[in-house]
Amino acid sequence: MAFVFRSRSKDEKAPAAKAPVTDVPSAQPRDPQAPKGRPTPKRAAAQSQRRSVMNTPTTRKEAAKRAREERRANLEKQRQALASGDERYLPARDKGPVRKYARDFVDSRFCVAEFFLPTAVLILVLSLVRVAQLQNIALLLWLVVIVLIVLDSITTGFRLKKRLNQRFPDEHKKGAVAYALMRSLQMRRLRLPKPQVKRGERP
Repeated sequence: MAFVFRSRSKDEKAPAAKAPVTDVPSAQPRDPQAPKGRPTPKRAAAQSQRRSVMNTPTTRKEAAKRAREERRANLEKQRQALASGDERYLPARDKGPVRKYARDFVDSRFCVAEFFLPTAVLILVLSLVRVAQLQNIALLLWLVVIVLIVLDSITTGFRLKKRLNQRFPDEHKKGAVAYALMRSLQMRRLRLPKPQVKRGERP
């Protein structure tokens, strides 16, 4: 029975001792967040990804707050663009070379319509005075102003339409003349976007 309790021979232990070690750490440790079989993302890409995840609103309240902030920022950009004429942030109705030329065409000349508001205030004051002669003058002045505005608007619209057809034959020009005439009704210092040309300057 001695062979039952005999110890293993040296030859039997040798294979276990000489077995190659396969668990060798790699020279470049794998990112624990990177999936297997894919290269480790660069630090900049990982940071931008984490930043986008952090900036993503998680609740409806945060999303509404973020939308309000973005809307406020866009309105501020539009306000600055209306003052400076920056085409990038102008409202859709004011964008484009056709609309810019229409604004410059109106701003470069005197328009009877731009004096409509101060004249209307003067006529209102005269009509409130209980003097028949002044009221008749106010009525006559009102008719003269209306006729002058109509004639000047027709002339301005005709000239502007001709210039637009010559300069922008292939551009979409619908509504540009009406846009310019509405601008001519405003006093020059109150117009938005702010005038970019001087009076008498050819656009």
